[in-house]
Order: sequence, then C-alpha cells, then structure tokens
Amino acid sequence: MKLLVSALEHSANLHLKALKNHLPESVELRGIFSAELGEPIVDLRSLAVMGFVDALKKLRFFFKLGDRMVDLAADADKVLLMDSSGFNLPLAKKIKKRYPDKEIIYYILPQAWAWRKGRIPVLARTCDRLLSILPFEAKHYPPDAPIEYVGHPLLDEIDTFKSPETIAVLSGKTVPTIAYLPGSRRGEIRRLMPYFRELRSRLPSHRARVVVPPYFSSEEMAELYGDLEPFEIVHETHGTLYESDFAFVCSGTATLEAALIGTPFVLAYRAKALDAFLVRHLTDLRYAGLANLFSLDFQERPMHPELIQEALSTEALLEAYQRYDYLRYAEDVAALRSYLREGSSRRVAGIIST
Repeated sequence: MKLLVSALEHSANLHLKALKNHLPESVELRGIFSAELGEPIVDLRSLAVMGFVDALKKLRFFFKLGDRMVDLAADADKVLLMDSSGFNLPLAKKIKKRYPDKEIIYYILPQAWAWRKGRIPVLARTCDRLLSILPFEAKHYPPDAPIEYVGHPLLDEIDTFKSPETIAVLSGKTVPTIAYLPGSRRGEIRRLMPYFRELRSRLPSHRARVVVPPYFSSEEMAELYGDLEPFEIVHETHGTLYESDFAFVCSGTATLEAALIGTPFVLAYRAKALDAFLVRHLTDLRYAGLANLFSLDFQERPMHPELIQEALSTEALLEAYQRYDYLRYAEDVAALRSYLREGSSRRVAGIIST
C-alpha cells in the first residue's frame, strides 16, 4: 500500500512515528514527514513558520508544495493528513476534486471547535475519515460527519508516568530538578529564554535542565538560547519531564506531555503582538494549554497556571512555582488520564490498513 502522508509539524511526526510501529511493513510512506521515517519530498526545517506573519512570507513555497502533493496522490492508495490545517485542508480539497474516489483520512484534526468553525462542514464533506484525539470534539460536528474518537497518541508514546503519591510529595524536595522547555520554534525560544535564564538565577540551588531540539547546531544554539552555561542541555522530552520535579513549558504539545507524565508545570508563552491580537479576536478559547482545555470537560478548574503575553514575567513565574498546589495537581493528573482513556496508534493503523 502506498500512503501519501502530509505531516509538517514536529509533534505530528512524533505521532506518525508511533503510528508507523503498528503499520504493516507493506505500507510505504510518501510525501511530507520526518526523514527518519523514510524519504520525504522536502526537508521539514524549510517548512517551519511562527505565527500568521511568518506564514504569509512562505505562501508561494507552500502553494508549489501543495501542487506537488496533489500530483503524488495519483499513485497513492490512501491519503493521511496530520494537523497543519492551513496546508492540509486546502490540500484535501484539491485531492478530492481531482480524485473523487481517493480515500482521505485526517488524523489530528484542526481545532475548528475553537475558531474558524466554518471549516467543520468542509472537513465533513472533503474527508472520508476524521480521526479525533479529543473526546469532546465529535459533538461540534454534524451527526452524520465521519468523525470518531480514536484515543490520544501521547498515551502510546509516553512509557513512564508519575504516581499520584509521587506527585504529592514533590514540593518537599530540597534540591529539586527543574526542566525548562522553551519550545522548538526559533521565535518561541528567543522570546522565552531571557525569562528562563533570569529565573534560573533566581533559583540557584536547583538542578536546571533545558530541552533543546537535537537538530540545532552549536552556532544556532548560541544564537537562539544565549548563555546556556547555567543549564544542563538535554534533547529528550519525556524522560526529562519524568525525571524532573517541576517544569516551565512553552505552550504546545509539551504541556499535555507534562500533564500526562505527571510533572507539575507552569505554561509560559509570549507571541508576536499581531499574532496574539488575532488569536484573541478570532477564538473563544479560555485557555492555551491542552490539559486546561480538556479539564473544562471533567471539572471546573484549570489544571495548571498559564502566564501569557503581558502576564508573563520572571516574578510571575517564580510566584507560580512557589505557590503550586501539588496535591490538587496529583488529583487532576489522574482525572486527565482517565478522561483520555487510551492511546490511538494501534486503532488508527488498523483503519489505514483495512
């Protein structure tokens, strides 16, 4: 089977890697994905964008890439789209128009329930299978939409979890290990690292570990992160979070990873002013963190603090750390794991293979 894949984001490729472990060896991946999973048609690093403004600068490039993917779809048995709705939804429409009988599977759906709800009917009529990783997502779609909850991929990819008892006593550590996760995109890293470096100096007695994507060169690290001498540099997220007593995490998938693993954390984020303005006016989201968004479905309180835009400061990060409620967080972690129930990779592999 030839499977045309469009997975532009780093997080989508982590999910694709777990999915591939359950696919038959006869399934051949083509298209856009991480080089470690096969032979993609483009280097993922050339696709990295940060917000609305950066995306506009690369429109011409993405149009050409989309046309190339449509041509490749001619020989594909099925199409798998993962996240990145700005690219993948127009791609789905083009493929369906040219090849009406081609099966299109969308896994890791656009957050149409949060903003731009007009995409929901387009997804429902363009894609043959909508595979949701959010238990509440299907209720935002029409009753006849081909959508189903398949579990959450992080429950396949994370293999170490803190027990509630372990979480509850973390506040008593005299020399805690704190992880700093400033994100994987250049803009995120540049904006967060000044806060993290200052915070590290304000907490001199702890062991500090900063997670750096392995693909950055020494020159890129120096330019993006600044002085890393006070930190231990690590490259693996899950193990680092599990071994840490606390974390400061950039908004994104890593916040849900921390919540599922059970590491107490604070979400920190500062976007470009225009991007922040557009998000505030185009969405009705109460929270930025996925765990906090999920918590609205099973409790009335957020799981963790969020410090975003003007609320973000070293003092605010320090105060959130010092006032953390570990007992309550332990209860919320157990509730979150129960809510998501199971992983998704095996089930999605079965859907693709049949």
